[in-house]
Amino acid sequence: MTVEPLRIGVLGAARIAELSIVGPARAGGHRLVAVAARDRGRAEAFATAHGVERVACSYADLVADPEIEVVYNPLANGLHGPWNLAALRAGKHVLTEKPSASNAEEAAEVHVAAAKAGTVLMEGFHYLFHPVTRRLHELLDSGELGELRHVEAMVAMPAPPDSDVRWSLPLAGGALMDLGCYSLHALRMLAPWAGGAPRLVGARGGERAGAPGVDEWLYADLEFPGGATGSARCHMAYDEWQMSCRLVGTRGEATAMNFVQPHLDDRVVVRTADGERTEELGRRSSYTYQLDAFAAHLREHAPLVLGEDDALATMRLIDDCYQAAGFPVRPRTALPATG
Repeated sequence: MTVEPLRIGVLGAARIAELSIVGPARAGGHRLVAVAARDRGRAEAFATAHGVERVACSYADLVADPEIEVVYNPLANGLHGPWNLAALRAGKHVLTEKPSASNAEEAAEVHVAAAKAGTVLMEGFHYLFHPVTRRLHELLDSGELGELRHVEAMVAMPAPPDSDVRWSLPLAGGALMDLGCYSLHALRMLAPWAGGAPRLVGARGGERAGAPGVDEWLYADLEFPGGATGSARCHMAYDEWQMSCRLVGTRGEATAMNFVQPHLDDRVVVRTADGERTEELGRRSSYTYQLDAFAAHLREHAPLVLGEDDALATMRLIDDCYQAAGFPVRPRTALPATG
């Protein structure tokens, strides 16, 4: 049976889009119907380079386009909430880069809008769909690691330029928003093996020089109902790339060497009393697995592990971390008068 391709519209001509939506859409046989950008020239160049069918005059025109059924939102963090709301209110399904909004209040509005529209919003925690993360969960499920006692997730990168929007408080920037959300999410997804969702014990962070209120790094300590502890760390001015997740159980431990970018490093190292082994789980893009899962849900009603409830829970935890570390929650960004 031939499955109808998704009809996708892309907001912005972001650098990540080639990896996050163009390649996955091509692999799945989906249509990239339109792209819109602030600079029409950039949108035209993007469309030409990536086989997008047409260029929309504005974000608002793209969201209103009746031929588009899925809006992909990779804009700056502060523009996730406003344009997710606009797309949902226009009756579109939404695949949004993380986080889904600037703060929990706005995320709650996105949650309500999705329920009213009867459409699907999924936050782009693509790592969850890759065999690397699935393997970590399988190792807990099988009992090979024993009972979970501790988890450490670290997501760090060298600093982007000072002019980068990720350092902008008005655009909801900061290390936790851009990187640490992966660490927090990875810990939240361990709830089935830890007696329930983790609670925040404490957090600390450092401010970016020249960017008041913006976190350069933030470390959060969490605790699970079953007694396991967790460390969710992020750093956006680190001396190297590091995106690891380590699970420690009563019988052994397992480390995903790069759980966020498994297409670059797909190794899971397992250590038990029987010895150490390295498993390689494949370098197919996690974004491709993600779009496959999204399409299967929309076309075949397959279960979807990420939805509006999950996005809201993540945003609430992010706000809690900011407040515990002495930072303000990220402010909302007003929707521009024109797209």
